[in-house]
Amino acid sequence: MQYSPTIGLEIHAELKTRTKMFCDSLNDPNEKHPNTNVCPVCLGHPGTLPTINKDAVRHVLKVGLALGGKINPVTKFDRKNYFYPDLPKGYQISQYDQPLVLGGTLNGVRITRVHLEEDTGTLIHHDNNDDNDRKNKSHSHGQKSSYSLVDYNRAGTPLMELVTEPDLKSAEEVVAFAKELQLILRYLGVSDADMEKGQMRIEANVSINMGTKTELKNINSFKFAKDAIEYEIKRQIEAMEGGHEIRQETRGWDEAKKKTVSQRSKEEAHDYRYFPEPDLPPFETGAFDLDKLRVEVPELPQAKRARFKEEYGIDEKKAMLLADDQKTAEFFEEYISELQSFLPGAKPGTGVDYILNDLRGLMAESGVNFADLKIEPEHIAHLEALIKKGTIGSRQAKDVLKKMFEIGADPEDIVRDEGLATVKDEGEIKSVIESVIVENPSAVADYKKGKAQALQFLVGKAMSKLKGRGDPGKLKEILEKALTQ
Repeated sequence: MQYSPTIGLEIHAELKTRTKMFCDSLNDPNEKHPNTNVCPVCLGHPGTLPTINKDAVRHVLKVGLALGGKINPVTKFDRKNYFYPDLPKGYQISQYDQPLVLGGTLNGVRITRVHLEEDTGTLIHHDNNDDNDRKNKSHSHGQKSSYSLVDYNRAGTPLMELVTEPDLKSAEEVVAFAKELQLILRYLGVSDADMEKGQMRIEANVSINMGTKTELKNINSFKFAKDAIEYEIKRQIEAMEGGHEIRQETRGWDEAKKKTVSQRSKEEAHDYRYFPEPDLPPFETGAFDLDKLRVEVPELPQAKRARFKEEYGIDEKKAMLLADDQKTAEFFEEYISELQSFLPGAKPGTGVDYILNDLRGLMAESGVNFADLKIEPEHIAHLEALIKKGTIGSRQAKDVLKKMFEIGADPEDIVRDEGLATVKDEGEIKSVIESVIVENPSAVADYKKGKAQALQFLVGKAMSKLKGRGDPGKLKEILEKALTQ
């Protein structure tokens, strides 16, 4: 029997706004002190009234436009009723039958809807059998613990939910979709979508041959998503082959045991008893100036990758690495612009590798981001120009780049002040080569016996004497002449 997995996704992302979804409490995901950013509204005190956060609505509309979705002309909020300790009101304000966005596509996957709701609080479990406190970023149904504490800092945070059609067929497709969505959210500036901080969470509905589905809840890393979905596909196939029934249920991923575990039976929509939120009337999305929002949607990663390949002639891997970080992509394009002032008509060259490898390596090592970077794109372009003009070689360029990173000076100034320019005086070069030949008679003999690698050894010795300031090609040429005389 052939088994075909079918996967649909529900992805939640916390939105970047100054305040929460329905009140004036601060929306600060980095707040360390529990129950600090709270007020009577987000704590669900009787008699309090919610007010819609317009920035959160704009963020979701912008996502909808970026994904090619249809903006609902009239939308509304609904109450989703269920009880859990991290939900102080006893219901969640969400959207049911009139979401902000309908349709759209991403990576060839059809999007059903994108809607807006409020996030829950955070449960912190203390277990007598575990010395470490377990902080659960979402609902922890079925966990046994000595006691649990609730932090409501996150309660009421604006939360976008994106739902797809069951178009995905593998864990790899799921990870690719989620990564691309994360990039888009960051490009739009609507969410940091940091999965380690719980700002983006994946839920996957998995079935085999369109049969009974199980829902994998609240997965907070791409690795866990891949592992959980692969396990669940295997589990369901093995159950079917063994003649066992697949139950419709919610399951979680147990990283320690490397398996999915049952949490509860899956609720249906009627279980939540949705009804229109009585304190928030329906509203027209046209009031948010959709034309202006369309203009604010930037060039998205997929389009940027394609343009980088076509316009600058760089390969697919480099285009992907550049576009996968918006700040890196912006730095790259500024470097290209500056390169034209030094070398008119030049295509991107070694500067691309310096940006992707050397510069990002130095940044990672030092914990520096682009906002604090001392190197300007102009410096990278000037460095490349110095290499192409023969002022310095690739070996000196590495040293110059490190110095540029440390002090932010122009590379030409560093080359002059540090004495790093390539040695071009033939008299000095010949003198160095003569000493290398005298000091390495065995290598000279090997070369004369036809061992080509001996020549490279001698070039290396000459470069060492010149402290990396030689031109390897020129050294090789003069050495060959000297050795044949």
